This record gives sequence, structure tokens and C-alpha cells, in this order.
Amino acid sequence: MGGRKRRKVKLLSARVVDGKRRTTMNKKAMLEMQTWSDLPIELLELIFCRLSLEDNIRSSIACKRWNTAAISVRVVNHSPWLMYFPKFGNMYEFYDPAQRKTYSLELPELYGSRVCYTKDGWLLLYRPRTNRVFFFNPFSREVVKLPRFELTYQIVAFSCAPTSNTCVVFTVRHISPTIVAISTCHPGATEWVTVNYQNRLPFVSSIWNKIVFCNGLFYCLSLTGWLGVFDPLEHTWNVLTVPPPKCPENFFAKNWWKGKFMSEHNGDILVIYTCCSENPIIFKLDQSKMFWREMKTLDGMTLFASFLSSHSRSDLPGMMRNSVYFSKVRFFGKRCISYSLDDCRYYPRKQCHDWGEQDPFENIWIEPPEDLSSFI
Repeated sequence: MGGRKRRKVKLLSARVVDGKRRTTMNKKAMLEMQTWSDLPIELLELIFCRLSLEDNIRSSIACKRWNTAAISVRVVNHSPWLMYFPKFGNMYEFYDPAQRKTYSLELPELYGSRVCYTKDGWLLLYRPRTNRVFFFNPFSREVVKLPRFELTYQIVAFSCAPTSNTCVVFTVRHISPTIVAISTCHPGATEWVTVNYQNRLPFVSSIWNKIVFCNGLFYCLSLTGWLGVFDPLEHTWNVLTVPPPKCPENFFAKNWWKGKFMSEHNGDILVIYTCCSENPIIFKLDQSKMFWREMKTLDGMTLFASFLSSHSRSDLPGMMRNSVYFSKVRFFGKRCISYSLDDCRYYPRKQCHDWGEQDPFENIWIEPPEDLSSFI
């Protein structure tokens, strides 16, 4: 009897072990049968939010679950609008290059002023008759005043929206080829602060100079292509020993200095050189080797170039990628002049523009309002 019980116990134990082994094998088989589509929706969203727009769209066609996750985190940037300043009256036009539509808005607050710069949806403006400098948001109608200051032939820029406590307004003008006067101000200040700085290299200020704020620094491209850098925290100024971008000889024709534009994108400084008879050339500052490297592609990025301030965008829809959009609209306000780096041509075709013919204060790119219903 004892032997029978022992045999039964052994048999039962073997069945239990066999059952556990089968369960383990079934679990392994189920794990092997799982696919990427079985990932938790939270994990999928975490992955898709790190993809570019193009990769997000491609991934969304894999299956239903991926489509749901991809769409839930998909972000499509909006292109800036081109704002026109009328010679007479208070009616201002805004051109949307993505929709090819023009909207109008009456802004009597801007009467008698000229535009200086735009950033984060704000305009920086100057009234020559009164030397009044002020910020204005055309969509919210907010006004932020600055102390009076005389602006002659120099250009002005600011670091961020005037509603931020880190906003700095910056302008530079040369006193001599080796001395510049830098003036700064911020919202809430009672006066501008002006300090003279010595240059190691000649730097001449002009209305055709370009300024961008990038990585906490103001970069200023001079008329002849030298790059000055101002640190608003350390209050230091330096003209970099970086030779100006090299362009073909035919670029230095009539009004060549007026066809330059500068922008920043994710910490990179970009310069666009144009010529009325040639395709534009784009350079990026190699900050490690300190030279201007010519770019053959923008890797899907889009640049929006205007005289006083230029903008950059990534993840724009369709044909707008890898292109430069200029501040000139043709065909009765229906088509913005652009250059495609993919196709190596202007759109519309044969639309090279002589920038010497255009008033620098005629228009400027500006961030559109978030809520279009309150604007249109």
C-alpha cells in the first residue's frame, strides 16, 4: 500500500511539473506571437511624440492602434504670416502662405510708426516724430511701452516676448570702424543703457544689417558679412574672426547687400545670400570650426526671409518643406515667391527678385494668432 501511494505521489508530481512546463511554454509562445502593434498605447504615444511629422505620418498607416496613437500626439506647425504696412490708412493685410489667403485688420494704434522687428507674435515699432519705441501685439491689441530713444540708421531686435521678465531689446551702431555703441533696454525700464565697445575687426552698422537672438546671444551680421556677438548677461561684445560667406563674383552686383537674410534654427545661425540672376545660397555657421558652411539641403526645414527679421519652421505640411519663402507675393496676392532646395528652382518659375527695389519697412513675417476665429 505504501508503494502505491508513493507511485501516485510521483505521478501527481510529474503531472504538476509537466503542467507548469506547458504553461511556461504557452506564455513564451504567446510572447513570441506578440507584435509591435500590441505595445501599450501609452508607450506608443511616448515613441510617436519623439518622431518628426513625416515619420509620424508614415507610422500611422501601420495599423489602427498606431494610427490612433500617432494622431493623438501629432503636431503640425503653422507657418508665419506676412504682414504688410500700408503707406496710407490703418488697414493692414496678413498673407498666409500655407492657405494662400489674405486677411485684413484695422490697426489705428500703429499710425505714424514703422516696424523694427518681430518675435513670438509681437511687433517692435518706432515713431520717428516722437522717438517713441513700443511693443504691440496686433491680435490681442496689447501695448508695452519703452523709454523714448532715437533710432537713426541702426536696426533693433529683442530676445523674447515683452511679457517675459527676461526680455531684452538690443541695438548697435558704429561710432567709428573700430568702435560701436550698444544700447539695451527692457520692459519696465526708465531709460536705455548705452555702452561703447572696441572692435578687433571693422564693423559698420546699417539698416541692412541683420540681427537674431540665439542661445542667449545677439548675433549681428554687418553690411560686409562680419558677425558681431553681444552677450546681454555678461555685457560683452565681440566681432568673430570668421571670414564672411564666400559667394560667386556675380552675387556682388547692384544692391547685393540688400539681398541678405539671417535666421536661427535650433541653435544654428543661417544666412541666405540672393542674387537677381542666380539661385540663392544658404550658409550655416559651423561654431566649432568657425567658418560658414554651404547647405545643399535644409533637411525638411522651411525658412521665411524678410529684411528686418526672418523665421524658421520644421514639420510644415507638403511642398513647404526644404524651401525658403521670401517676403514678396506675386499674381495679385495669390502666390509667395519661394525657392525649393529639392527642385533647385524658384516658384513661381523665373521669379528672381531684385531686393533693391523693395522698401525694407514694407512687410515682415509674424507669428499668426492661435485662435483664428477671433481674428478673421
